[in-house]
Amino acid sequence: MADLVSGFIFCLMAMQTIQHEGNRSRTKTKISSVVIPKTFKGWMYKHNHTNHLPALHSSTNPWLYVNTEDPVTAYTTGIISTWVIPSTYILAMLVGIPSNAYILGFLRVRLRAKSMPTVVLYLNLALSDLLLLLSLALRVHYHFSGNNWIFGEISCRLITALFYGNVYCSAQTIACISLKRYLAVVRPFLYRRMTKTTLAVGTCLVVWFLFGAAVVPELLFRQSYHITPLGVTTCHDVLPLEEEPHSQLILYRLMLVFPGFIVPFLICIYAHVAVVYHLGQSGCDWRAFIRVSTLVFVIFVVCFLPSGILHIAHYIRLFSSGDDRLYGYYRVAVCLCCLHSCLDPFLCFLISKTPASELQFISLREIPQRRGVMT
Repeated sequence: MADLVSGFIFCLMAMQTIQHEGNRSRTKTKISSVVIPKTFKGWMYKHNHTNHLPALHSSTNPWLYVNTEDPVTAYTTGIISTWVIPSTYILAMLVGIPSNAYILGFLRVRLRAKSMPTVVLYLNLALSDLLLLLSLALRVHYHFSGNNWIFGEISCRLITALFYGNVYCSAQTIACISLKRYLAVVRPFLYRRMTKTTLAVGTCLVVWFLFGAAVVPELLFRQSYHITPLGVTTCHDVLPLEEEPHSQLILYRLMLVFPGFIVPFLICIYAHVAVVYHLGQSGCDWRAFIRVSTLVFVIFVVCFLPSGILHIAHYIRLFSSGDDRLYGYYRVAVCLCCLHSCLDPFLCFLISKTPASELQFISLREIPQRRGVMT
């Protein structure tokens, strides 16, 4: 599975690279010292007696100018953003929305005092995944329309906030589930003394607080701009990097990378390695559970690691040299996060059916205390 997904990423990046081959000879322009991540560069259209706005234009969005030889043009008009990305979104929605909606409805009637901590965490994950997948509907139309946003500024802000906020929220919730399993396996006596329901509810509240911190800037500042050379209105993909208030978000968005990706990823790595090691040292046969758990962990790494690395690398290149060519690759990598959101219910069900684990995702039955392992 990991090899298949890795090959998929390689093919998409190769297609994106071909689109940029004609742009390597572009002239160097003056580089601004003020930039923000996750977007292409754009400049506010300055009107004076030497230039004129096109006569026919009904858009009420502010104007931005981009160089037609820059990567933004290849991305906006290329097959990656107008066919591959929306097709991936459709696949994720068709599979993920029904499965996560079913999980939400099913778990809601399975709430019991004994299984409350597990239910709360899985409900939180299903809700986050469902909101992420629902936010893709308008973006599918946006990409199939040549990256032209027709739904207005308010909806652009809302969809952008839901999209990025729930990507972070899903990763954080998965990290919380991994940490819970780590405590149950590696620190069973400490885990038994905890007020697990209160801790699970409090953890989810912290996750949603971080979700709010991530989405507030997207809701407050303009996200849609009309791109004059391309004749389209983009949503979040092209922003005026040298204009206020976007320039004020540099440090804030950089800081979000740590609680949104780096910290959850490190927690998942440490928790998985520790759990596998301690189960391997026990006297019970946990090989089946370890294999399935490792598969789930590898899928998590494959889905979230590329977007996290490309996000950080894109930010560094944009800040240091003004080079925004990695943004197209980042958008492709984010598709893997969406695929993980549609796979979560099936992965949880898979790990629950491992004979050696006694983890019951459907019935949410706890593992016997004598083994020191719980879901």
